[in-house]
Amino acid sequence: MQEFRFNIFGTLIAIRGNQGVWRAFYLGTEGKRRPADFIIPDDIQDDALCEYLADLFHEEATPRNNTATQISSPALKA
Repeated sequence: MQEFRFNIFGTLIAIRGNQGVWRAFYLGTEGKRRPADFIIPDDIQDDALCEYLADLFHEEATPRNNTATQISSPALKA
């Protein structure tokens, strides 16, 4: 199972699974995670996850938190 982590406008999000069976989690600063309140569509591929999350959360962007970044992936160890 793959896991990708993102910083989406200041919110830390982890996406686990594979295309068609994505599960999303909010990451806390203390290392805990909780299920996210949104769904990743089955047809979103792993290389499009960051763009999808940025589109989904664009209203959360502020002048200080205005970027959506992938911070780790199976190929990118952080």
